[in-house]
Amino acid sequence: MISDALAELRATLGPAGCLEGPAMYEVSRLHDASGHRAEGQPLALLRPASVDEISAAMAICHRHGIPVVPQGGLSGLTGAANAGDGEIALSLARFSGVESIDAASGVMTVRAGTVLETAQGIAAEAGFLLPVDLGSRGSCQIGGIVSTNAGGVRVIRHGTTRDNVLGIEAVLPDGTVMSHLNKVTKDNTGYDLRHLVIGSEGTLAVVTRVVMRLRPLPAPPETALCALPDFDAVMALLNTARARLPLSAFEVMWRDHFDMSGGTGMFAETPPLCVLIEAEGPGLEAVLEEAFETGRVTDALIAQSTSEARQFWEVRESHKPTRDLNELLNLDVSLPVECMAPFVARCDAALKALDPAADSYFFGHVGDGNLHLMAALPGFGWADGEDALQALAYELVREYGGSISAEHGIGTVKRPFLHMSRSATEIATMRAIKAVFDPDGRMNPGKVL
Repeated sequence: MISDALAELRATLGPAGCLEGPAMYEVSRLHDASGHRAEGQPLALLRPASVDEISAAMAICHRHGIPVVPQGGLSGLTGAANAGDGEIALSLARFSGVESIDAASGVMTVRAGTVLETAQGIAAEAGFLLPVDLGSRGSCQIGGIVSTNAGGVRVIRHGTTRDNVLGIEAVLPDGTVMSHLNKVTKDNTGYDLRHLVIGSEGTLAVVTRVVMRLRPLPAPPETALCALPDFDAVMALLNTARARLPLSAFEVMWRDHFDMSGGTGMFAETPPLCVLIEAEGPGLEAVLEEAFETGRVTDALIAQSTSEARQFWEVRESHKPTRDLNELLNLDVSLPVECMAPFVARCDAALKALDPAADSYFFGHVGDGNLHLMAALPGFGWADGEDALQALAYELVREYGGSISAEHGIGTVKRPFLHMSRSATEIATMRAIKAVFDPDGRMNPGKVL
């Protein structure tokens, strides 16, 4: 009986750990940033404060056959953390904090509910860089980052989240704790279960703690905002920067995105393309001088202080947009870098043909092949517009040999299109893996598969 399960959960987690009814909404929203909602409301919002409590809560839900939806900072954009009718929402927010930093090994052991920016700050105080960095750093949590294999702005130098996790602890659907908080780089001991859990979007297990790589804290980076005439110039600058700089970020914005994100007036005239470039060492000014002489860069603003660099990043991250971003449809894809310019041109033209009043904004981490698109299709309703945008864009992605999801994951939003990036054999294998971890299908049901 559901009532029996809730009584057990209340007794196990206490009033702060098991919230029901209106009390759930007093401490958290129950949906992510995708604009999607699950039908109905969850039976309860659980907020366990230890691994033992997480394990006990999962065991209770398993015994009573109640589906569980893990939640992090709810900054996701695919509906993967949305909990609805008949489900339990499991928030890791109360299980937070950095447990240790091993300076000799260069690793940090951190709890899943820790906000990324908090973990970054603690690492910096110890003289280290936590390499994973996202625009949602002030709200996203480590567990959510790991569960979605988040990418972000430093992938070009430090890789995705997957590349920065050495050890992991997770609670399986029946409450069993699977812990391998490994601190060594070389661990060739059979199947690497860590990589099954990373990126699984809460469909296999609940991430509780991770061991993450740290890097030596670099000197303040050199940062510049550059104006470029075309995408060939972008490619040339990227190749030169990769060869001659300790490049940590290479972010490209097409004209409409740059203006919409607050960049108007930074240059005498908004160029066709803007590049935000960041290097963890000297040499940027010389690279830009050479690019200016060859015409690859037509203008450049070099940050003279941390605050100036932050202003450049605020444009890239759309801190002061000229329109409500919540009104825009949002997707991210991966493409071979040389295919990005034709993709943008064809996608923009197709959107205008679909809806003459359409607006589109392209930007991304071009150095690692990740392109983002925000679009408005006023001739469509939200749901129809999203379906039309995805079908149009993903067909082009498939044609160019890319991926329908670079870093946002699949969730429910991209689930109908998974076959456009994965073969029938791959999807069948995913289902088989899901059945091993979660034979009853109650772990974040309906997400990804």
